[in-house]
Amino acid sequence: MKNLPLPRLDENRQLHDRLLRYCRLKEGQVWDDPEAGHRVGCLDSTNPAHIKELMEGKKATLAIHDPPYNSIAFKKECIIGFIQWCERWIDNTNFALTPHSSLYVWLGADQADGFQPLPDFMIMMREKPFKTRSFITMRNQRGYGTQKNWMAVRQELLYYTKGTPVFNVDAEYTDIPKILRGYYKEVNGRTTENIQRSKSDNIRAGNVWVDIQQIFYRMEENVNGCYAQKPLKSCERIILAGSNEADIVIDFFCHSGSTLIAAEMLGRRCYTIDIDPVYCEIAIRRLERFRRTGKTGWQNGNPFEDELRKDEQLKKLAGFENRILEELEQMLS
Repeated sequence: MKNLPLPRLDENRQLHDRLLRYCRLKEGQVWDDPEAGHRVGCLDSTNPAHIKELMEGKKATLAIHDPPYNSIAFKKECIIGFIQWCERWIDNTNFALTPHSSLYVWLGADQADGFQPLPDFMIMMREKPFKTRSFITMRNQRGYGTQKNWMAVRQELLYYTKGTPVFNVDAEYTDIPKILRGYYKEVNGRTTENIQRSKSDNIRAGNVWVDIQQIFYRMEENVNGCYAQKPLKSCERIILAGSNEADIVIDFFCHSGSTLIAAEMLGRRCYTIDIDPVYCEIAIRRLERFRRTGKTGWQNGNPFEDELRKDEQLKKLAGFENRILEELEQMLS
């Protein structure tokens, strides 16, 4: 009982349903954070009334969405149904954003099925009031091995904008030092190198991110049970680039709450939702634990440790009591 990692909750329905009793939100309800003004809702991203309830007349300057493309596009839904579903939450995102705002969408590309849903999502977005800005690739440090294809080590991130939103270029600078010299240019009669003319000794991230570690169980920010967790560093980079302090950031697919934690760390307000009460509860508990301990995740523990330990103790006690009753019945018979 020392460590209590959770298995993938999307694959263990029995455990998932067992955790529902510990969730403070039910469908249609919203939790208001009394400290920083965050909001977490057990709401449907495709329901306009739910999004209106979440926003309460306010508008966000930045949206970071990580839709469940693996479980929906690859397993349950045909691609047409998936894109139609995406269209509804994109329209609701447009409603929730200011006229000058940014939208980031994490989306996969299945190598075994025409790279879907990425291409059809891109085509759908051509009809929406968003301008394409960049196609970002985050390079995972751990790949998914294969003997008959190139190892998949990427995560696709689409960047769109409306109007002329803020872009804080300083957020692009990484921890990677510049090592390449060249691009000689004459400045004030003196020949200079690119490193001499630079504003920073470090390289900018560009649209290929190679400096961010994929989440795995040994990292502090790991949240067991959440199978599609995005690194906090990626959320921080996006938030720093696409918003200012006190701005509202929205995330319609809360999952482990990474956008919420990053917003808390950077002085933004996060309005986030998930249709599943368990993930809403995980996000809220992650925020509360971060404030209490400074820790960003659970490593080998989990958000429901106390309740699950108590359940195990009650099971053992019940088993002991049953054995006593059985022995008493045998003695009396």
